[in-house]
Amino acid sequence: MNSPIGFATLLVFALSGCTSEQMYATGRNAQRAQCLKQVDPATRDACMKDAATTHDAYKTEVDSAGR
Repeated sequence: MNSPIGFATLLVFALSGCTSEQMYATGRNAQRAQCLKQVDPATRDACMKDAATTHDAYKTEVDSAGR
């Protein structure tokens, strides 16, 4: 997430006691909004596919990368 507003939103959630799943969902929603701004259909589709990654799939990927 590259926008100051997105970072501020995540910071507010983190300080308010939101779960990592809630913060993840917020980040993915922001990513989807950015995806929709892509003009090239292939780029937009790839972005939306990445944005559709579930929290569980993300955690599995991160855990396996850390090993």
